[in-house]
Amino acid sequence: MTKQWQAVCKVEDVIPGTGVCALVAGKQVAIFRTLKEKKLFALDNFDPFGKANVLSRGIQGSIGDDLVVASPLYKQHFVLATGKCLEDDVTIPVYAVREEDGQVQVSV
Repeated sequence: MTKQWQAVCKVEDVIPGTGVCALVAGKQVAIFRTLKEKKLFALDNFDPFGKANVLSRGIQGSIGDDLVVASPLYKQHFVLATGKCLEDDVTIPVYAVREEDGQVQVSV
């Protein structure tokens, strides 16, 4: 099965070091652009601990070699590349994301 891509915003709409939320195939997806490498990541926006769609508002950082986002509610850290929570045995969905012609695209 081939991937289909949905354009969600311009790359410059995602300021390095921050996240934005986009509706992709009916799901809220948090899209992050890292500060130094300006690399894109996409993961579910739903915080399973706070039971709210807020992860796009979290603070990016790193713990060891892992780039993470800290939930703005209870501060659990989720690895941007895998969705794994570092404090608990929980993993949230991650999505393929790419930059194409100045657009951020997420796989649907």
